[in-house]
Parts: sequence; structure tokens; C-alpha cells
Amino acid sequence: MDSCVAILRTNAHLPRARENGFWGDKTRGSLEKGVWIKGFARSFRNDQKVRNVKPGFACSVMTSNSVPETITRQMPFVEKRRTDPKNAASVILGGGAGTHLFPLTSRTATPAVPVGGCYKLIDIPMSNCINSGINKIFILTQFNSASLNRHICRTYHGNGINFGDGFVEVLAATQTQGEAGMKWFQGTADAVRQFIWLFEDARNKHIENILILSGDHLYRMDYTDFLQNHIDRNADITLSCVPVGESRASDYGLMKIDSRGHVSQFCEKPKGDNLKAMQVDTTIVGLSREEALENPYVASMGVYVFKTGVLLELLTCKYPTANDFGSEIIPSALKEHNVQAYLFRDYWEDIGTLKSFYDANLALAEEIPKFEFYDPKTPFYTSPRFLPPTKMDNCRIKDAIISHGCFLRECMVEHSIVGERSRLDSGVQLKDTLMMGADYYQTEPEIAALLAEGKIPIGIGENTKIRNCIIDKNAKIGKDVIIMNQDGVQEASRPEDGFYIRSGITIILEKATIQDGTVI
Repeated sequence: MDSCVAILRTNAHLPRARENGFWGDKTRGSLEKGVWIKGFARSFRNDQKVRNVKPGFACSVMTSNSVPETITRQMPFVEKRRTDPKNAASVILGGGAGTHLFPLTSRTATPAVPVGGCYKLIDIPMSNCINSGINKIFILTQFNSASLNRHICRTYHGNGINFGDGFVEVLAATQTQGEAGMKWFQGTADAVRQFIWLFEDARNKHIENILILSGDHLYRMDYTDFLQNHIDRNADITLSCVPVGESRASDYGLMKIDSRGHVSQFCEKPKGDNLKAMQVDTTIVGLSREEALENPYVASMGVYVFKTGVLLELLTCKYPTANDFGSEIIPSALKEHNVQAYLFRDYWEDIGTLKSFYDANLALAEEIPKFEFYDPKTPFYTSPRFLPPTKMDNCRIKDAIISHGCFLRECMVEHSIVGERSRLDSGVQLKDTLMMGADYYQTEPEIAALLAEGKIPIGIGENTKIRNCIIDKNAKIGKDVIIMNQDGVQEASRPEDGFYIRSGITIILEKATIQDGTVI
């Protein structure tokens, strides 16, 4: 028995269905003498007797005693529209008061907090933008922004980083005329709204899409892929997302999506029954059955892309009083706009709490870390310090990161990060500790003079043992000190003594002095 195979490529045309019949019904009945096949061929040859169908692919096999006939139809080629990063701008949110990372943010904006030994959190989205070819970057700041502004100026204005016809602009919260202008930023959406006039400026008229980024995440992402996905699906808004488990789900905005990635529901940090209601079958995003059971939620990364016109309309016309993207703008936009999800399949960590900040940093020191700053193709940029190499004298180092310009003498460092310009004296034991280093050097004569006067220089003195600790910048820790929290205290506030304890982690304050022989 002979057969006929008909393959219909994308945008193919099908012959008209017979009266009172469906397309599938045409295979019923006799195919003797090739009557139907000849009719099928004639209908393909006659452009006036075809009907358009949705793009897709179909294949059917029909048996007949007739001689097989192959029909080829050349379809027009439609070129795929490619994203141009020069037609996009990014807005990096500098964060609020930074209460979740307090006391590290008592004098510093969250994006300016050190990470990984020599970087700042703001370097993550900035480097992702540079590596993605996005050269128009706005940074919104409000709280403790002096150190952040200083770092941006030193790092991204010059120093071999070329933005071409682009720019990096720091937009500090300010007050303007009128009642509304007297208020500071009320939330993420309000911060963007207060500077929305920038996107109406003549030089920014060609900007088609706007990325909204957070300044306190740890990840490496090619935003051009993100933008291409947004364009391909003709989305008004695209939300980058990751699957998460039960224990962390309530910390994020959660969404419900279908198999095509369309977002049908969004809820910001739900609790209780509202949390349970946001569970989805995450096998639709490619997880195995076992992985889906462990991660039954789809969480927003706080990384969004908006069509420029849609963003302007949402912030100024439809929801002029909405202050937050996650809790107000995005849930409301689902009603009238095409909101799509973009699944991010690489490492991502929200540095939203001291515990997550501590864990994410120490994870960098593991033998095979999940995330690395080093990548020759997509490097992370930071301020050049022009420091000498670190000098180590008879030390034992295991699973650690030692930054530039440090002096380590006869000490032990295990599963820790030692920041730039750090000084560790003989007999020091550092384990499971994040040491942020110092902003300046003290010379050997200065250190000797301080010790002679009974004072403590910057760094860690002899025979001091420290475990499970974060040591902020320019801290002075004397000799024979023990910081181990052996009583397992979870929360304590002792700023007068130079430290806090949060989630069982001891935090030594910036510029704090811990006297010789102190036990914490």
C-alpha cells in the first residue's frame, strides 16, 4: 500500500474544508484513484483557494494505491527582529533604609556594602549592564548615598570603561515644587515616577524598553537574552523569575504562569493560605518531578523590563498613586497588559537579610563555588585601588579568598573572606568569617606607636580567635580576643561594646574597637 506524506511548514496555507466538515474529517472515506490527493495538490497550486491558518507545523500520512506525489511550496522568509541594547536603558534601584542589613548599612547604602572581598553590591548590576552592551544607566539613591556616589564616580567615570554615547547618572532623591514634590521616594515605583521626565527628554526618545534592576542581588545575567525574549513575545512587561522552595517563598513576589510563560497572577510576599494558593506545577518550566516537589513556587527576581510607553502610562496615567512595583503596579497591570515570565536558569541570590548576605559571601570561598566573580568574557568591574599583592608569612590558608594588599603573619584562615588592606597578626585563627578590610593603611611605625601607647591598630591582634563573624570596615580588634558566641545567642545589641548579634552571627561594627582579652 502506497502512502502520501504532507508536511506543512510555518505559515503554510491549507485548502478549504469541504462543506459541513472539519479539517480532520477529510481523511475519512475512500482515497481510491488518488482523487483526494489530486485535489489536495490542486488546492496548493491555486493561491485563490487557500485560507490562512495560525503559524505552526502539521504532518499527516495518508494511504492510497496511487503513485506518490511530492508538493513543495516556497513560503516567504520573515526575518526575526533582533534586540538592540542601545535602544534600552536600565534603572538601578539603590534600595531603602537598608534595615535588613543593619548594622552594615548604618552609614552605607545597601548597594555600597562590600561583597566577595573587593567588590560592592552595585558592581553586580552595573557589570551585567556593561557586559550586555547597555550603556544608558540611571542609579536612584536616597539613604546614606555618599559612599555609593563616591564608588560610582571612581569606578564608572573613566578607568577604561567606555560608554560611548551612553552615560551613568546618579539620581538622588530630591524635593520639588508642589505637595507631591515635598515627599521623598515612597517606594520602587514612586522613585522611578519622580524621574520619569528623563525618559521624555529628547535624547532618550529612541529608548524602547526600560530595565528595572535591584542593587542588592548576586548573579551574572545577559540582559540581551532577557530583552530578546521580551521582544519575541511582544510583551508589555517581562518578569525574570526562578523556582523556589517552601522555606523561602514568602520572602519574594510569587507568580502563577501557564506553559507559555504568560503571568496570570502575582502576589507580593504572601503568607499562610495566600502562600499556598500561589503553588504551581513547576514541571512546566523544565523541572523534573522531584525538583518540582521541592520548588513548587515561581518567584520574581525583582528584575523587570517594560516597554517605555507602557511604563510611562502605568506610572503617570493609570496608577499615579501606586508606590511599589511588586505589590501594586505589576498585579494591576495583569488585567490589561501582556505580562510574560522569563525563567532564569543560573545562580541568583537575593541579599535581603544578614544571614543570606553572610551565606552568599562564604559560599564564594568553597572549593567549587556555585558563583564566581571571575569570567574572562563577562568580568565584574570595581574601583581600581592600585594595591600591592598580599604578603603571607608562614600561614595556613584553606578554602579562603584573600584580597589585595593584606598582611598575614603566622595565622590560620579557613572558609573565610579577608578584605583588602587587612592585617592579621601571629596566632590569629579566622574561621567562617567575613572580614571587610580597611579603607587605608597604617604604617609600621604608626602601628608600633599605637601599641606602645596601649592603643589598638586597625586589624586583628595576636592570638585572637574568631568564628562565625562579620567584621566591618576599619575595625580594631586587640590581642587574645575570643569572638565565637559559644552560648549560641541569636539576637543581641551591644553597640556601646562595638558589636551586634543577628541570627547567631556576630557583627563587629565599622571603626569599632574591641579591647585586648575581650570574650564575645
